[in-house]
Amino acid sequence: MAYKIKIEADALQDIQQGIDYYNELQPGLGRKFLADVKASFKSLKLNPFFQVRYDEVRCLPLKKDPFMIHFTIDQANQLVVVRAVFNTYLDPDNWTKRK
Repeated sequence: MAYKIKIEADALQDIQQGIDYYNELQPGLGRKFLADVKASFKSLKLNPFFQVRYDEVRCLPLKKDPFMIHFTIDQANQLVVVRAVFNTYLDPDNWTKRK
């Protein structure tokens, strides 16, 4: 059975910042980034059991962009909660500040 995806407000903001960043580099490039994010969400719906990186947070790197999806799983409710979509080139302390 497929899991549902819940995207927290901070993660939505991360995605929008990624779209904005790529569109500044080249108009329309943000759409490709968003397509990469959506493809990763489809993978999470089918199999969210990626390695736990810290606490109960799991991570899935995007295939084409230097971003990583940080998420938790609520198995009882068949729910994947996306907590962040971070650029891996940025300071990892940004995540610890968000907790």
